[in-house]
Amino acid sequence: MYIPSKPAKYGLKIWALCDSKSKYAWNMEVYLGRARNTQPERNQGERVVLSLSEPLPRGHTVTCDNFFTTYNLAVQLLRRNITLVGTVRKNKLFLPREITDMKEKNILESKFLFTENVTIVSYVPKKYKLVVALSSLHHSPLVDEGDRKTTEIILHYNKTKAGVDALDQLVTNYTCKRQTKRWPVALFSNMLDISAYNAYVIWTEINPSWNTNKLYKRRLFLEELGKQMVQPNIVRRERLPRGIAAKNIVKNIQENSKSAEKASTSNISARNESTKKRQRCFFCHHTKNSNKYSAVCSTCQKFVCKEHSSLVCENCG
Repeated sequence: MYIPSKPAKYGLKIWALCDSKSKYAWNMEVYLGRARNTQPERNQGERVVLSLSEPLPRGHTVTCDNFFTTYNLAVQLLRRNITLVGTVRKNKLFLPREITDMKEKNILESKFLFTENVTIVSYVPKKYKLVVALSSLHHSPLVDEGDRKTTEIILHYNKTKAGVDALDQLVTNYTCKRQTKRWPVALFSNMLDISAYNAYVIWTEINPSWNTNKLYKRRLFLEELGKQMVQPNIVRRERLPRGIAAKNIVKNIQENSKSAEKASTSNISARNESTKKRQRCFFCHHTKNSNKYSAVCSTCQKFVCKEHSSLVCENCG
């Protein structure tokens, strides 16, 4: 698709639901375009938000821009115990004229409209500009006491609106994408980038003290993640690469893996050395046609048969 307002104007369009604080990608959906011989989809933004937020736990708040926000969407999300905050396009039919009319409105003036569960506010930040916002989270006409006199709804929107764009920027900074004309490859590379970032968010939440004094923690995490994903393939590789540097890297990894494998097998063999041997019983070895046994006494380490041994439980042993 071609979207001139985006930093990457050409690309695959993906609807995303992200956490506003950690930028964790909670749910995503690829836009596949309109089906052939069908009418254009009406209320597409509303349908997308309802689809992405379906697995979202109750009690959360969804922030979206004016492409998605409608009064009907706020009501439907409230049935799931999910609140909505977002800007609204001024040509929406559910908006009354008192909200969208620019006449008799001063700069930095706010006008509120309340229903049973939804609040709509219009705010004039500067001359000839009007901002309309809708919220099912706020139910009072609170206004900031600063110079801009911004409403609480718009402050909340500005604080939580950049989740998807921030994720797009973070993924672009460290990416495995390569120039390609095959869209499945481009989509798969994007999935890897987003999955790696989600893994980084989970790792830092579980281990908050990991490299706290370093500003490039994500780069270190991605390097370690890449090594762990590639190392099994390097160990199984039979032919060495032609480049000297790459050849030395592959050799070192294979030698280290072999030495570690030998150490582990030697420990296992040392533990099981006594069990692999079979000898005649210490008490009846003088008897003719005596069989060999693998059982060893745990105290004197002598081989014994069933007649000269006994079972002892964990408490008695």
